Amino acid sequence: MDKFRMIFQFFQSNQESFMNGICGIMALASTQMYSAFDFNCPCLPHYNLAYGLGILLVPPFILFLLGFVLNNNISMLAEEWRRPQGQRGKDPAVLRYMFCSMAQRAMIAPAVWVSVTLLDGKCITCAFCTSVPVESLGNASHPRLSQGEIQRVLARIPCKDIYNGQQLIANEVAVRYLRCISQALGWCFVLLMTTLAFLVRSLRPCFSQVAFLKSRYWSHYIDIERRLFDETCAEHARSFAKVCIQQFFEGMSTDLVAAHCHLPRKAPADAGEAAEKLLGITDQGTMNMALKSWHRCKPPLHLHPPALPTGNGWAGEGQPPTYPSAPRRETAAYYSWV
Repeated sequence: MDKFRMIFQFFQSNQESFMNGICGIMALASTQMYSAFDFNCPCLPHYNLAYGLGILLVPPFILFLLGFVLNNNISMLAEEWRRPQGQRGKDPAVLRYMFCSMAQRAMIAPAVWVSVTLLDGKCITCAFCTSVPVESLGNASHPRLSQGEIQRVLARIPCKDIYNGQQLIANEVAVRYLRCISQALGWCFVLLMTTLAFLVRSLRPCFSQVAFLKSRYWSHYIDIERRLFDETCAEHARSFAKVCIQQFFEGMSTDLVAAHCHLPRKAPADAGEAAEKLLGITDQGTMNMALKSWHRCKPPLHLHPPALPTGNGWAGEGQPPTYPSAPRRETAAYYSWV
């Protein structure tokens, strides 16, 4: 159990590397999913386009949403966006930076899926087989076929076993033509995504370095503050439960002493330490009020003058700030009898 806790703490302290690893795993998973997917084109004029484009676009959309779901910062972004203003303002630049960082990682797996699909060519062949230029690649003057019958014959191009239009256009010619176009689109898509990634990662900090540094700093601060708050709440809950259980057993011990006249046992030494960690919050209502205050009125981001116990917005709200009084100067007079 300790090993798993150490691994979890390592991932929390290296969250950016962890999310990059998750994105890489999702990219590899998308390629494995496509290779394991059984592609069966319906070979019907009214269904080929929907099936081909659906396989090309729907899985990337699902992978994009899954990239947001697996990102731990999505809940933090939503909480920061929806929280009340309180004593701390909300910077839209920080929110944009957080969203763009998550979107960049979430787009890796969909981009890999689209690239692999276009380079393979099956989706484009199925979707646009009825748009093959028969005039330039085949025999457009077939005397016994109407326009609707030609569309039905062309729709069977992806299904080599049932294709019966060799007199109209050779199956291999049409497949090679569509696959060539699909691979050209795939390499153009790879070039476009690589260029965009280069511009976003390399050139964006050059135009607004100060704004970029401020957005990155405060996004890290929000993440660290949330994790520290969760750790503090977990420690407080552990101390609260410990004191509550100890008080329960002390009460049971008192009842047993009254019934059997046994000497009471001394309270454990760590009971005082657990009580100190409660920080004066010793009942459910006060704790709920503190949590509600943290959501509605977070403390301002300045560390001077020194924070007072009532300066977090949930106690002593509306009272004028108090300052420590200046030390009084004492004067001592000595008299000599000489």
